[in-house]
Amino acid sequence: MSTAFVKGASAANTDNTDDAAGADGAGQGVAARPAADTAAGGAAVPVSYPHETIVTWQAPPLRMGLGATKEIGYELAALGVGSALLVTDPNLAAIGLAGRVGALMEQAGVETTVFAEAYVEPTDRSCEEAARELAGRPVDGYVAVGGGSSIDTAKVLNLLHSYPDVPLRDYLNKPVGAGRKIPGALKPLVAVPTTAGSGSECTAMVALGITDLRIKTGISDLRLRPSAAIIDPLNTLTLPPAVTAASGYDVLTHACESYTARPYDRRPPYPSPAGRPIYVGANPISDIWAEKALELLGRYFRRAVLNPTDLEARVGMSQAAAYAGMGFGNAGTHIPHACAYPIAGMVTDYRPHDYAVDHPLVPHGESVIATAPAAFEFTYPTSPERHLRAAELLGANLAGVGARGGADVLPQTILDLLADTGGPRGVGGFGYDASDIPRLVDGAIQQQRLLVGCPRDVGAEELTRIFHASLEY
Repeated sequence: MSTAFVKGASAANTDNTDDAAGADGAGQGVAARPAADTAAGGAAVPVSYPHETIVTWQAPPLRMGLGATKEIGYELAALGVGSALLVTDPNLAAIGLAGRVGALMEQAGVETTVFAEAYVEPTDRSCEEAARELAGRPVDGYVAVGGGSSIDTAKVLNLLHSYPDVPLRDYLNKPVGAGRKIPGALKPLVAVPTTAGSGSECTAMVALGITDLRIKTGISDLRLRPSAAIIDPLNTLTLPPAVTAASGYDVLTHACESYTARPYDRRPPYPSPAGRPIYVGANPISDIWAEKALELLGRYFRRAVLNPTDLEARVGMSQAAAYAGMGFGNAGTHIPHACAYPIAGMVTDYRPHDYAVDHPLVPHGESVIATAPAAFEFTYPTSPERHLRAAELLGANLAGVGARGGADVLPQTILDLLADTGGPRGVGGFGYDASDIPRLVDGAIQQQRLLVGCPRDVGAEELTRIFHASLEY
């Protein structure tokens, strides 16, 4: 139970919980102050709260708009970067986008080294190998050009190069890793997203496949948040439809999960500021960004997938991705993301459409959306109004819908979006069947950092039901 102190409270006020709460304490579960705690002469009086009462929220500085990429040199100069490692993937290098960004950096006097081998859906192994390859090339900072895979790879390279004596697994979230905090500052990192999806340009975490365990997990630390983000919708115009769709599914689940997460003030108080996690739960600040992201998705997602040159739609989706990133990057996610990690980590044969890869791969957006309908049906009773509002922002007609009969509205709204954008119709489409569910549940249950954000208690039994319901829609 956390304790605050009120100056000059009178003994008469300590007998009434509502008086002790005051207007600002409404709904916060403020405990009554016993009269014995009131000191004479206006001394401080402890007020105890059975739940957390503080929201923490962060986001990087943004440059957003058509043509924003050309200001990359100015941004790096402002950060004091004279030499930089540009991290990108082979596809972006092949179409010349990474080269154009590199040229802008060089024109601004930034000595640029290009690493164009970022692994699509990076792993611990791919990042460690890249770190070893680049170890002899010291730089002042990093630039990530690409989707979440390139941005996350750049974050990990920055970490491994800054503290080369610490094994990567030490930083991985528990129970997969040790959950070690990053010991000090990292070098500046500017993220230039080329997808409208991951929101990694706004977040303080990375997602990695763990090769020997065949699951995914993450690293969460405020030091991983990029120093700045340059969001230029023109950089998304080359995305093929299936990649645009998968990226959009990630935005959708980010916004819906953060909006429906266990609220910050329905969690036990943290023992100290250092003990408060990055993902604090649904909160009034993140709610604003999640709602705006959902509104933009409802208006532009189908258009961006079905007409890749629709520039207005590309602008809207770039905004939605960033806003959802600012929302979930502080509020957190829950069941769909926890289930996505084993779905992606254990795949054996699936090859996604429009992805130029030579290995089995479930794109992150596809893996998170596959269980979302069943997950949101499960969480619906905790906040019918939020689930219905999310569906409405995505375009659902709520006429005649009440809380009692609305559990299927958000799931069906998501399924309609999937049908219109060619998305997966369940985890069975990735090659899984009922016999795989115990292993998938085992992988999901390890994602406790995410599952604590679920607004309902969730364990193996509940996850088993969700996976069964998600095999095929």
